[in-house]
Order: sequence, then structure tokens, then C-alpha cells
Amino acid sequence: MNTSELNKLTPCRIIIFGAGSVGCYVGARLLSAGANVTFVGRPRMRETLQQHPLLATDYQGFKFETRLQPNQYQTDAACAANADLVLVTVKSAATETAGLQLAEFIRPGTAVISLQNGISNSARLEKAIPDAQILAGMIAFNVLHQHPGHFHHGTEGHLMATRHPSLNSALPWFNKAGLPLQLRDDMVSVMWSKLLLNLNNPVNALSGVPLLEQLSQRNYRRCLAMAQDETLALLKAARIPIVKLTGLPMPLIPTIMRLPDWIFARLAKTMLAIDPVARSSMWEDLEAGRATEIDWINGEVIKLAHALGRDAPVNQHLTRLIHDCEQQRRNWTADELLSELS
Repeated sequence: MNTSELNKLTPCRIIIFGAGSVGCYVGARLLSAGANVTFVGRPRMRETLQQHPLLATDYQGFKFETRLQPNQYQTDAACAANADLVLVTVKSAATETAGLQLAEFIRPGTAVISLQNGISNSARLEKAIPDAQILAGMIAFNVLHQHPGHFHHGTEGHLMATRHPSLNSALPWFNKAGLPLQLRDDMVSVMWSKLLLNLNNPVNALSGVPLLEQLSQRNYRRCLAMAQDETLALLKAARIPIVKLTGLPMPLIPTIMRLPDWIFARLAKTMLAIDPVARSSMWEDLEAGRATEIDWINGEVIKLAHALGRDAPVNQHLTRLIHDCEQQRRNWTADELLSELS
């Protein structure tokens, strides 16, 4: 798209609310397209980006670096009063707080996309901001905060959101940024399908090694397959369909995870399109001494099981191990973790 075409795009004021790793990366991509973006986040991140340039890279070679203007990273929600679109990227535990902060300023009908892990965040935002147009969203790739100001997209994946006319003015900016926003009518299925993949987050966090190294070891994959099989059975019982988010059919993924390493490497080339440095956000949280999102990932499976009058022992065990690691960090070998879950 040339400058003339860009000038014809409908102006769209975009607020990234909760601008940590994911928010800073998505915002940087939009800035690279010339979009009007304001970040809202913690004072610590604001200070970091006052001292260092904002740098976004990805595993395919994209690179964009810029110095933010003083007013481009703010620490309160007042700037949302003029927003055409708000992307909420806070951790799941902060969803209600974010919603209440936004509700004070946001205009009725403003589009708000929850680009968060888990299943329930858009519903939680809707309760907090009833006058806004709350839309479920999904970000299927991993972003790692590598060093001050640098955010790296390390795995394959897309952005998706609930189809709604309020997003029409924003779509060309996402296209220009190289991050097309795919609109869907089946976001419940999309979010559960993504959660099936996110069940690897605790396995990766417990392993203490990069995603590519972890997924290259069969016994770590067998741990993931156990959690996925348990979840697939619950989704079937709840009559929640799943959709294809990778190059492989979702119901086959646990079977493929259990294959010997040499066969897995051949069949899962798409899955292994991962930067060698990529890690899960849950690993990053543990390393930083922060509470993880385990209760909004594996915890969602446990809630579904209880709603069906069932248990989810594998996901319950992974949840407990992560909570233990939040108190005292420990790395598990593949053999140790498989034995523990078995």
C-alpha cells in the first residue's frame, strides 16, 4: 500500500490497554503501518520505553524500531475517551480491574477486543463495561520480551475477533501492519481450540527450556497429549465444536504428540515453525516472580469438567504444579514430569 492509498484509510484511534509483551508487540506492528496508537500500561514499562526504543521483531525477519513520543505511553485509562478501538491485553487476573478503569472513560458503543488467554475474559469485560461493544479476540502466537524495549514474535499464528461492523475502520490498518484481523462468527470454538494449544504453556513453563527444545522431546509432548485428550473428551461431552488453527486437524494433535521424535519432526513441520528462543508467557511470568494465568487456561478445563459433573485430573495436577512453582521455582525434566502426571 503506497502513501496515497494509506492516506485514504479511515482514521482509527487505537488504544492498547495493558501494554506488556503482547500489547507492545501488536501496537508496534500497527505503528509500523502508520496507525494512530496509544499504549496504556504500568509505569515501569512506560519508563522502559522512555529510556529505550520500542523494537518489534518476528521469526520471519520483520523488524520495526521507533522512539515513542512522551504522550504515546500512558498509565491511566483517560485516553480511551477518544478511542475508536481498544485492544485489552492485560493478564486475565486483571480483567475486572481493567474493565472498571475503562468504563469510567470509554464512549458507548466503542469496540473493545479482548486479546487475552482463556475463555471468559470477554464476558467479564462485558459486565464491567456494559455500554461498550465487547468482542472476543484471540492472538495465537507467542511474544517474548527479550530485553528492554524489544518484543519478539516467535511462533506461527494469527489474530482473530468476533465479526462486527464496529471493526470495519480498523481492519485496513491491521492488514497494512502485516497482522490481518480475521473476523469469525464462531469465537467460542476458536477460543477453546486455542486453549487446547495453550495447554502446552504449563508444560513449557515447568520444563524451563525454550518451546522448540521442549516440543522436540517426546515425553514432554506426552504430558501435553494427556492434558489435550482430557480436554477434548470434555468438549465432546459439552458439545462444543473445535476448529482448525494449525496445519494439523485439532483432534489428531494428541496422537501426533505421542509419536517418536523422528516421525513427529516430519509430520509437525508447521507446529515446529518456532524461533529457537521462543518461550511461553507462563515461563516468563514464573521467571519474573509473577502470578501466572494457569487458572484461566487449565483452570477453564477444570471448570468445564465440574459443570459436567466430572473431574479433570491431569489439568488439575498441572495447575497445582504451576501454583507450587509460583511459590518455589523448579524445572522438571521430561521423564520427571511424565512420571508425575502418570
